[in-house]
Amino acid sequence: WQIVLAKFVACYAFFVILWLPTTIYLPALLDMNWNTCEIGVDPWPFVTAYVGLALAGAMGASLVSMVAALTVGRGDYGEADAVAREIGEAASSLRDELIELAQRDSDAYQAVVSARRLPRETDEQRAARSRAMGSAFAEAAEVPSRTARVARQALELAGRIAPIGNRNAVSDAGVAALLTAAAIRGAILNVRINLPYLPEDAPIRVEAGAELSRLEQEASTLEAAALADVATRIG
Repeated sequence: WQIVLAKFVACYAFFVILWLPTTIYLPALLDMNWNTCEIGVDPWPFVTAYVGLALAGAMGASLVSMVAALTVGRGDYGEADAVAREIGEAASSLRDELIELAQRDSDAYQAVVSARRLPRETDEQRAARSRAMGSAFAEAAEVPSRTARVARQALELAGRIAPIGNRNAVSDAGVAALLTAAAIRGAILNVRINLPYLPEDAPIRVEAGAELSRLEQEASTLEAAALADVATRIG
């Protein structure tokens, strides 16, 4: 139980650290010129918020990996050993990808900010700025789209480990389901807010609607199933 408690405390502390920067949102928003889309403060707090979605998914995947690790090699869970090992390896891989996506999300947001700040005094400058913004917003939509898909895979793993994993860590499987589902929903919102800035014929704008709706529905279904299994095993 000491291992489980330590992992939980570490995970919770990490979540609190990610949450703290959001306390400066209000003054940041008050200082933003929405007509010109120019930000008068350091954009990093906003970057933190975007990155937090991918890291929430990574935290969920880490918890899945932890539950699997606490299951593998335990005599009481011998029948689940092979499956738990496979789930743990898959979760670790997804965690690494989600952390990478967090960095890409940060880079994408910075690209949007940089593009908005480009000069627009001449026709040539305005054309260059328009191209830069188009490219930046395409990446800003693509990265959270990928984040939602990867987090969905992590949520599925949480649902698979919940009914077979170490009973002493089953609550962590539930937390993993909550975190990965939140990552999916948050990423979906970030895709949707960026789509209007893309050309109407842009592939991601054309295809995103159906995919995002599907991911949203699957997130709700998988989350509910995982939490039901967790509740049953907790009793």
